[in-house]
Amino acid sequence: MPDPEDDRPEEETPAPGHHELQPEPELDPAAERIAALEAELGQAKDQMLRAMAEAENTRKRLLREREDVRQHAIAAFARDMLDFADNFARALASIPPELKSVDDRIKGMIEGIEAMDKEMLKAFEKHGIKRIEPMHEPFNANFHEVMFEMPGSGKSSGTIVQIIEPGYLLHDRLLRPARVGVAKDEGQGGGDRPGGNIDTQA
Repeated sequence: MPDPEDDRPEEETPAPGHHELQPEPELDPAAERIAALEAELGQAKDQMLRAMAEAENTRKRLLREREDVRQHAIAAFARDMLDFADNFARALASIPPELKSVDDRIKGMIEGIEAMDKEMLKAFEKHGIKRIEPMHEPFNANFHEVMFEMPGSGKSSGTIVQIIEPGYLLHDRLLRPARVGVAKDEGQGGGDRPGGNIDTQA
């Protein structure tokens, strides 16, 4: 007699590696809210750091600009003083050296004028104004202006052999280039043109 159990449908054996799909667990609303708040906090922190860095850069830039304005505020006044300084120097240069031996009073007056010139230069330097007197130095186009070339000086081409007017710097800025005469290239290895050895580097 057949076994009644033989008529029951056979249960299918799941294939190897097959797993029944499980429903995804529902996310806790509180956990979702915490994650969102943490993301917002991270974004706010990043924005704050960027704003702080920008504010610091702005502060440094304003300090640099203020210092630059402070240092160069007297530029117009300084330029006006250059003509006076030039005339004063010319007056000193025009005094014959032998006058000092003629009379002690004249000697004292001349020494007093020379002292005034030194005091003026000291006052200039106190405010960042520096005189440029590049005698026997190579020509530098950043600080010097060539007025003429002098032959027969015995110096290498481009060497400054005469100063027409001294130049002046205000801190790191050029107020006026030194106006100079330079040695002429006379074939002593100065290149194919006059002033071939002139140094144009800062």
